[in-house]
Amino acid sequence: MRFINREAELKELREIEELSRKKLFVIAIYGLRRVGKTRLILEFLKGRGMYFFVNKNKSSADLLGEYQQILRMNGVLGELETVDSWDKFFQAVMARKTPPMVFDEFQNFGSVEPSVFGMMQKGIDLNEDEPGLIILSGSLIGLMKKLFEDSGEPLYGRIKKGRKLEPLSLKSCLEIGKELKLGKKDLMEAYFVFGGYPKYYVAIEDFGLRGRTSEEILQGLLLAKDAPLEDEANSIISQEFGARGGTYYSILEAIAMGNNTLSGIAGYLNTPMTSITRQVRELKEHFELIEVESPYIGKRGIYRIRHPLLEFWFSHIYRNYSDYAARNPEFMKKLEGGLNSAYGRAFERVALEFVASRLGLERVGRQWGKIAGAQKGENAYEIDIMGEKAGEKYAFECKWRDMGYSEAMQAIKGLDEKTKHVGIPGKARLGIVAMKLHEKERLRSGGYLAYDLDDF
Repeated sequence: MRFINREAELKELREIEELSRKKLFVIAIYGLRRVGKTRLILEFLKGRGMYFFVNKNKSSADLLGEYQQILRMNGVLGELETVDSWDKFFQAVMARKTPPMVFDEFQNFGSVEPSVFGMMQKGIDLNEDEPGLIILSGSLIGLMKKLFEDSGEPLYGRIKKGRKLEPLSLKSCLEIGKELKLGKKDLMEAYFVFGGYPKYYVAIEDFGLRGRTSEEILQGLLLAKDAPLEDEANSIISQEFGARGGTYYSILEAIAMGNNTLSGIAGYLNTPMTSITRQVRELKEHFELIEVESPYIGKRGIYRIRHPLLEFWFSHIYRNYSDYAARNPEFMKKLEGGLNSAYGRAFERVALEFVASRLGLERVGRQWGKIAGAQKGENAYEIDIMGEKAGEKYAFECKWRDMGYSEAMQAIKGLDEKTKHVGIPGKARLGIVAMKLHEKERLRSGGYLAYDLDDF
């Protein structure tokens, strides 16, 4: 698959390379697995430079031997020269003129040869006024942040720039969908589960799923027995948490099941809030697997899982993992039957991204709250999208289904009622975003904003 998007990231790397011609630049690129770090780096290098993969399954001596060969191939070492220690390796790459070099999965040195961190610190300090570019890339967000942000670590303060690589935008994934010959609906449903992580779209191509339906893609990559992504969620999480993942797993499950406040999570786990405060904070700030979603108006935010595949996995598979592993027919039928509901929740996030871009909204988000004077059990409302621009307010209802005029108007009428509870002056302009609106122009002629997949 051709390289898509990342123009801003490539431009930044090229600008840094220019600066590195005068003075040593050490930068860090990190992000979750499958987000496209290695592909970005290789696209930047384009066959030049030195690429070192830190293979955690190799011994220190074997890895050093591999790297020595790379130095020879790039003319950094003479044919008869040797580097028989990591200290000599870093002396060679720091003191001599070298092309840009990358250490991919850099955090793995922690298990292969921890002394490397101190040696690299020494090399950077001694050669900071010499030209050179070193890129340190890693998938373990928590560990990468610790290496460079913990004042007790050797490399603290030695990185001139850190860049977290974010998933691709919906617009870029729609472009990928065209290349994969996917219908827009099928691409969107794949996006609901896989988000903007390019490697999953490469998997669609690799496993012969180009041009298939979203059902076939999900079945082929995730739901079928021995599917290639069967253990993907476990792999992402276990790499970050290691052997201490039990509580983190439970917190992620609680959030996925709708318990999205600290008290709600604690109640779901039947444990005091004080016993999970640290883990929740680490999931948000250290591992960056959850985030706080704030309402459009109001201060009390709620937790949500950032990674779409993890959210899907914890919502639909984790609690019944034995049934999933055995592909219990009854469980799989229920799972597949509930996909449209899962897609509907995911569509709200996607529609919010679309509407914010389409209308150029200055502030946008979901809105929820209590209804004053309502009876217990009927005291909450939720608006899928609220936003504003130049003082004008907007509110949208989102529906992942085909809708005729009457059904759309009924949804808009309900939305109008909900906006009365928000407490904003004047009326918001109302709209609807759906999979398909059969009388879209009629809705628009009535003064409503109406969008469906044809507008994406």
